Amino acid sequence: MSGPDFHHRERRAVRRRNPIVRQRSVRANPWLAPAMMVAFVAAVSIFQRFPEEADAVVAPVAALFASEEGAASGRAMHDELSAHFTFCHSGGGSNCVVDGDTFWFAGEKYRIADIDTPETHPARCAEEAALGGAATERLQQWLNEGAFSLESAGRDSDRYGRKLRIVTRDGDSVGLLLIGEGLARSWEGRRRPWCAGSS
Repeated sequence: MSGPDFHHRERRAVRRRNPIVRQRSVRANPWLAPAMMVAFVAAVSIFQRFPEEADAVVAPVAALFASEEGAASGRAMHDELSAHFTFCHSGGGSNCVVDGDTFWFAGEKYRIADIDTPETHPARCAEEAALGGAATERLQQWLNEGAFSLESAGRDSDRYGRKLRIVTRDGDSVGLLLIGEGLARSWEGRRRPWCAGSS
């Protein structure tokens, strides 16, 4: 058999056998959009009439978003590390400050990764000694003021085995504090002299 009737029957048979072809011939339901709008309006009206039930639905969702937002802001609100810090100018120590950018905590030696402070042992001039002593005392004071966090600095440790960390409280770096007070410089990948006339 040939002709228009044969080709028409053949196309119908293909549509029955192949669901993908059949799916293309289905048109969008004209009632879908109005039905969704009615459902939305009904939900809003229910929430307005029964605010307690609305809170039961909305509150967990809001809490979820709040927790994700808190995680995205880092550990600023979850400072959990603390100790009483003394001074330790040489050798190993436990919970003590070596100089303005180095301290011992919980058996590990830490180097504050985002700053450079004057040397104290030995200092190369009287000005460096005075500034380094002030930076050391300020770091000890800051560490003893409350809980803090040790944030990753990209590298875990330096060539001396000191842990490299950015030290923060409420999201604020102690390094930036020391820089603002004139007791440190931003770390530039190498130390620069603190004595006048040095190169």
